[in-house]
Amino acid sequence: MAESWPTRRRSAEPARGRKHDARVRVLLLVNASASSVTARARVVIRKALAADHDVSLAETDRRGHAQRLAQGASAAGVDVVAVLGGDGTLNEAANGLTGTRTALAVLPGGSTNVFARGLGLPNDPVEATAVLLDSLAAEQRGAPGTGAPERRGADRPGIESVGLGTVNGRSFLFHVGVGYDAAVVRQVERRAHLKRWAGHPLFVVSALTTWLRHYDRSRPRFSVSFPDAADERGDVVAIDDGRFAVVLNASPYTYLGERPLDIAPAATLDRGLVALTVRRLDLWPTLVLVASALGTGGRLRSSPWVDHRSDLTELRVRGYGPVPYQVDGDYLGEVEELDFRHQPNALRLVVPRRESSTGAVLDSQISRARGRPGRRRGRR
Repeated sequence: MAESWPTRRRSAEPARGRKHDARVRVLLLVNASASSVTARARVVIRKALAADHDVSLAETDRRGHAQRLAQGASAAGVDVVAVLGGDGTLNEAANGLTGTRTALAVLPGGSTNVFARGLGLPNDPVEATAVLLDSLAAEQRGAPGTGAPERRGADRPGIESVGLGTVNGRSFLFHVGVGYDAAVVRQVERRAHLKRWAGHPLFVVSALTTWLRHYDRSRPRFSVSFPDAADERGDVVAIDDGRFAVVLNASPYTYLGERPLDIAPAATLDRGLVALTVRRLDLWPTLVLVASALGTGGRLRSSPWVDHRSDLTELRVRGYGPVPYQVDGDYLGEVEELDFRHQPNALRLVVPRRESSTGAVLDSQISRARGRPGRRRGRR
């Protein structure tokens, strides 16, 4: 159940420019059912955040709840919503915060944590909290001696405005899968109670059973059209034999254990969408495709049966009948049409530096939570 928080008038000046208010108002939004969330970690994280900031706690109890909680937090003037959960919970919170001044912070609590790991965060939520505190401190400091925001970059933490994709009006953080990919996610969700214990083997088994029994690979399932692109006659370019497609807003596509499967390195939070459409799902082309991806660090090589397009502002998928789709790892059902758009600067996101400088701040609390004495943290 969410705690209540008093409504506060939000300054029109961005949070990074306010020097008088050192404590940030944070809502810690927890999905207690997520695969990696434990009661012990939740206590440690809340205590660590509350040492420097004003923290409220809310727990989700149903699908869609995180979006409503995030919307309420923004309306109440909360500065940051820190989500402890999986990619699906993050997606809901992002939909609640799109177009607002409230920033989203990521604390990995799911089984794969694609978005968190893609940002460079540790896969441990308590260690990721140290990185979050570092980013909030950097956001408050700004550029030394100037009173201006600190310049951001790949190794500079703080809060940035990033782009999102939308599909049929719903925002997504990193990707949407159409066809076979979504059918695999559907099989995983039918065994959701096993995710906490089975982990990645559950995804492998689901992919194999879907391939063999639960998805018709013999015929095209949808067409994909790209209004941004036109041929010499001005006709919109279209693919009419899609069997599996992924539309990406960020990389990687997923993780195989510790290894990122980065099938589209051009997909970043500051560019347009990337669309990959697989036109054949026969055994041999698929084996070649997988071997190519693994052999090139995940990137798919060009081939006659894979169409690759980047920097898209819009595209449309039309099914030859109902087609399954998933958004940021959550299966959403079957539809006959999907309209995609890119929204630049749609979400304020707390971003880390490549290596946090404040890991030692939480070291004793991390050690106590895990039942061992504190240790000296060395360089990584």
